[in-house]
Amino acid sequence: MAFWRDFMTVNLRVFDDISADLRAASDLTMDDYEVLVQLSEAPERRMRMSELSEQVVQSRSRLTQRIDRMVQRGWVRRQPCPEDGRGQFAVLTDEGFDVLAAAAPDHVESVRRHLIDRLDRDQLRAAAAVIAELAEPPDG
Repeated sequence: MAFWRDFMTVNLRVFDDISADLRAASDLTMDDYEVLVQLSEAPERRMRMSELSEQVVQSRSRLTQRIDRMVQRGWVRRQPCPEDGRGQFAVLTDEGFDVLAAAAPDHVESVRRHLIDRLDRDQLRAAAAVIAELAEPPDG
């Protein structure tokens, strides 16, 4: 029980602290940032909406609303999928890439300050192994 409580406390505190820093420095939410990162790393800076939804762990309807807001801000555009008339790509625009590039240094510094630099090398390796194990779907 102690592990669970500490896990929740740390998870929420670190996420909230990094989120607050990101919002203050660049007016982005963590969800915005994650979408921009995923698209920036994708071939041609585009992903099918269904694939993007899986990568950012958001429901399709929630992601659709987020993409709508990002389209309004000029960071993303929609592109029809030629192989599937119903499918759509989310495509990172140059403006969206510039927003991400401007936010990244402050975000990296925040992640380091609130998480990475608080652990020594051995603790970081051990924590990374635990997180990697937990990130995998359970068997069965």
